[in-house]
Amino acid sequence: MMITPVHRFRDIERTPEYLQPEKCVPPPSRASPGTMWFIRDGCGIACAVVTWMLVFYADFVVLLVMLVPSRDYVYSVINGTLFNTLAFLALASHFRAMLTDPGAVPKGNATKEFIESLQLKPGQVVYKCPKCCSIKPDRAHHCSVCKRCIRKMDHHCPWVNNCVGENNQKYFVLFTMYIALISLHALIMVGFHFLYCFEEDWTKCSSFSPPTTVILLILLCFEALLFLIFTSVMFGTQVHSICTDETGIEQLKKEERRWAKKTKWMNMKAVFGHPFSIAWLSPFATPDQGKADPYQYVV
Repeated sequence: MMITPVHRFRDIERTPEYLQPEKCVPPPSRASPGTMWFIRDGCGIACAVVTWMLVFYADFVVLLVMLVPSRDYVYSVINGTLFNTLAFLALASHFRAMLTDPGAVPKGNATKEFIESLQLKPGQVVYKCPKCCSIKPDRAHHCSVCKRCIRKMDHHCPWVNNCVGENNQKYFVLFTMYIALISLHALIMVGFHFLYCFEEDWTKCSSFSPPTTVILLILLCFEALLFLIFTSVMFGTQVHSICTDETGIEQLKKEERRWAKKTKWMNMKAVFGHPFSIAWLSPFATPDQGKADPYQYVV
């Protein structure tokens, strides 16, 4: 079988000796639905903890430095409610993105029995991952951190301590969107608070001393600006990836498109669920993706 240049990244998986089904132990029994998915990676866990701490710091400054000392009760209630709602949705999205199975292929399924069940015809090829001993569906890639092959893997994100794949991409997109929104909201409130403090007595615009207030506001401003830029870019790239139905890895490797082309709207519904509703914005709503296309093991 002739191998085209676009397939050079998977040449090692096409080599017959790599199949070796006798060396693959049968996959473990399927875990119960209530089993939690969690990646035990030190760097990822640290990044996830830092993410939550930064959100809590922003909430601390917004509430105790800017809103509680404000004399405008309506302003404080509206902005406090809005900011905390967005922060809660951001952390809930982060939680779901981190603890949702991104689409892991059963480990060790490259057994003799499974290969025989595919009923391969002459000339047909299957991809086997030599690292996790799995027969890989089309568009699956191996993650060295998760140590699993992930269906429609976009990338591994240390900030959510998980891969972004078929099953949790919605939650990752919502996480980046809500973080960008609370960052923008915080920047706007910091700007208004500085104006208010310049016009009034600094000792009356905050319950902290003027130097402490300035330091806390500058740190929040720096944090909000940094994460606004970062998450806005990530949100944009993720939406573009969804609309074009091409993952980050597929774009990086410039893999040949072997799957049916769909409209942008169909691609959005495939990630966020059928049909369009307010549930698209909720990290608590599991996408109802309808009848998914069967994964092709055979090429």
